[in-house]
Amino acid sequence: MNIEHSQLSPDSSQPLSGNPDFRVVRGEGEKPTRLPLVLSDPNSIEAESIRALRTRFVAQHVQEGRRSVAICTPAADTGCTFIATNLAAAISQIGLSTVLVDANLRDPGVVDAFGLRPGRGGLSDYLADSTKEIDDIIIENVLPDLAIIPAGPVPSNPQELLSAGRFPHLVDRLLREFDLTIFDTTPTNSCTDAQRVANVAGYSLVVGRKHKTYFNDVRTLSQLLGADRSVVIGTVLNDF
Repeated sequence: MNIEHSQLSPDSSQPLSGNPDFRVVRGEGEKPTRLPLVLSDPNSIEAESIRALRTRFVAQHVQEGRRSVAICTPAADTGCTFIATNLAAAISQIGLSTVLVDANLRDPGVVDAFGLRPGRGGLSDYLADSTKEIDDIIIENVLPDLAIIPAGPVPSNPQELLSAGRFPHLVDRLLREFDLTIFDTTPTNSCTDAQRVANVAGYSLVVGRKHKTYFNDVRTLSQLLGADRSVVIGTVLNDF
């Protein structure tokens, strides 16, 4: 399951056209409308691909005792939020208590993906206000065994908030209370937010889009995440 750079095309300037690691997953876009695919169309081939991803992820990551993962992407419109929301929903369906954290404080999409009420408080509130508690921002039982922490209002200083000490404190508690914590993150070509999240999470999964994401970008992101002490556990190639 670990990414092997030797699997990448020798012509790294070309977009991804094969499957670097995980099976190809077809999606509906960066921000799925209403419910994740595994909920809205559970009998589709696409939903089955998500469940196949879940099987490999649980067997080769969760069962190894790893409790967190940051879903990262080198650029926008690759389906990072699509993978994060569907993987979280799919894992909760097999009885593992899961929390999905929208750590994309610049262009959040998790609340929209689940059709939840907009304008909720969330991660940015907790990080900016030392009086806030985790119970003030978490939405329990979005699905059985699935909780969500929304991004909250878009702040003017997301990098500074994520770099402060309250973020690791939040992650530590989530790791104690849930079987798995999944983070959706900001594309890395626009800022370094995702690298910070992945560093605290300890593990990361890189998402690319077929015929759009470049091999060089995947390789560079994997190297950056590794340099920030986040273990890249694999890659997912979207095709939609």
